[in-house]
Amino acid sequence: MTNIWEIGTDIGGTFTDIIAIRRDTSETRIAKVPSRPHAPVQAMLEAIEAVGLRKSDVKRFIHGTTRITNAIVEERLPKVALIATKGFEDVLEIGRYRRRDLYRLDIVPKATSLVPREMCFALNERMTHDGQVLQGLDKTEIERLIVWLKDTGAQSVAVSLLHAYANPAHEKMLAERLKDVVPYVSLSHEVNAEAREYERTSSTVFNAAAMPIAVEYLSELEERLPLGAGLQVFHSAGAMIPIAAVKRRPLVMAMSGPAAGVSASVSIARQLDKSRVLTFDMGGTTTDVCLIVDGQAEMTDGKLLADRPLRQPMLAVHSIGAGGGSIVRAGAGGLTVGPESAGSEPGPACYGRGGNEPTITDANALLGYLNPATKLGDRIGIDLDAAARAVQPIADRLGLSLMETALGIIKVANATMARALRRVTVERGIDGRDCTLLAFGGGGPMHAAGLADLYGITEIVVPAASSAFSALGCLTADFSFLQQQTLRAPLAGIDLAKVSERIDAMVELTLEPLLANGIAKSSVEIDLVALMRYAAQADAIPVPFTLPLDPDFLREQFLKKHRELFGYATTEPCVIESVRAQARQPSTTQVGRPGIDTRRTEFMPRKCSFDNAHDIMTDVIDRGTTSTVVAGPAIIEDAWSTVVVPPGWQAAPDADGNLYMTRVAA
Repeated sequence: MTNIWEIGTDIGGTFTDIIAIRRDTSETRIAKVPSRPHAPVQAMLEAIEAVGLRKSDVKRFIHGTTRITNAIVEERLPKVALIATKGFEDVLEIGRYRRRDLYRLDIVPKATSLVPREMCFALNERMTHDGQVLQGLDKTEIERLIVWLKDTGAQSVAVSLLHAYANPAHEKMLAERLKDVVPYVSLSHEVNAEAREYERTSSTVFNAAAMPIAVEYLSELEERLPLGAGLQVFHSAGAMIPIAAVKRRPLVMAMSGPAAGVSASVSIARQLDKSRVLTFDMGGTTTDVCLIVDGQAEMTDGKLLADRPLRQPMLAVHSIGAGGGSIVRAGAGGLTVGPESAGSEPGPACYGRGGNEPTITDANALLGYLNPATKLGDRIGIDLDAAARAVQPIADRLGLSLMETALGIIKVANATMARALRRVTVERGIDGRDCTLLAFGGGGPMHAAGLADLYGITEIVVPAASSAFSALGCLTADFSFLQQQTLRAPLAGIDLAKVSERIDAMVELTLEPLLANGIAKSSVEIDLVALMRYAAQADAIPVPFTLPLDPDFLREQFLKKHRELFGYATTEPCVIESVRAQARQPSTTQVGRPGIDTRRTEFMPRKCSFDNAHDIMTDVIDRGTTSTVVAGPAIIEDAWSTVVVPPGWQAAPDADGNLYMTRVAA
């Protein structure tokens, strides 16, 4: 029988993870293959083969990827032209008056514009802030633009006109005229229908630059894996969207891989009834963390990407360059880890694939956490001699033994990751010590206990299929679509009828894609969030609400949220800056216990080193057969992951294959 498997994949910087679920029997298969940065589609096809399937067996294929993010960060982008309202063509050059580093005068104060000045076109047209036409756009002006565009040779065009979020008529007119002039056109009212000209323009340029890359990559995927509507991409806001929509707005793929891990974490948090969860996703290149409160992941309106603003609703994932493949340096200030990474080619030195730079993974190998007698996924072995050769120069420079140096590397890595946890807790008014740490990714379960000790967390959950958890998130996510638009409605004297009408229109826009995919309206839930601020404030904070709109309730909730975040609230007038509407069909996929192969080896004790306990014989246990409490020190292994249980900790499995780690009572 064909077309009975649903597949989720996560294309990371080092590995491509895959999880396949057969719906009629719930059979689950997991695999991990090396990523191919220059041939990502080939890596996905190899992943399908690694779980013993053919393309004809696949019914639905969803994947998350960092391909667009990496292209932006590494500035491997095609030539882009910017069309802006006359007087605003320098918006990217001017930007915000913020320095990268306030006290470093020897570095460039801010990133250069993605679009050089000669590629910016000043268009004679103008809208008012409420969408009234102040200066119309005539045919002569459009013809002048077309002549200029042909001379530039631009492959992609970003159109960001003043106040287009309030009235996109001129942008739509340009899109119609330019469709036969340049291959790709990105419109600001589609990318980010909000005020803030600099952020909206920057995001539109990012989207325009990503379009050629995305269309080429996704077209190849459609050709080599022809599944029609069954081929989908994961959204950075935690949703699944069809290929056609991504080609128009490829920017939604930014951070889609980490978002998939958060999506799976939301499912686990709801199943385990955990009110506050910190996700800890440590892969080969980065570590990604996010906060989940009462079964909902924190959202953000945007972030900096390559020191430039990217504004669109997305899961509030904070990423740092501290993955297993992060390169370790010994400088004047001591040890540092990342953000440079050994990646998948050649990878950490201990993988025996030609790498010679010391990495976090090499330190874990030297401490005995990785099994040198087996191969990761029957493909990648552990070469302890190569790891020692890579780390020895750092040990010599510090005057320490190899073991002491490896422990130092782990401590520095954990301290770096602890700072990331503080970013998503303390800055949001949450005490992270009250959270459950959900550890996954290739390196998360190895570092979870050390990080929890450093941060003061008392409970860790290592989910089943932890090494392919982001791939699993692609399958367990809610099917949802989201819109966010500027509203600018003062609460005092609010026109409820007009505001409610605009919100209803937004809800209809978010419903359309779901209804078009055959989803019954009765099964769709609507989530509404008001982005609110004081009248004199610049930034807004999210406040959930329901219809019919109640201004008094909204103000009360805004003041409560403001006190939680900043410790105070005032009687100043409040404004609804923007509204976010999300139509969502809750996922019915449960995260069950996958059938994970054990490593083909005897689980013999081996020497491991921990803080204040060097070279001690440590039990190595098969995770698939563990049914009782395991007291540390111990190493729990399966075919794809390693869980480190240090002295003073214990681990116990539940019926679904999740491992609960807690401190041993004194």
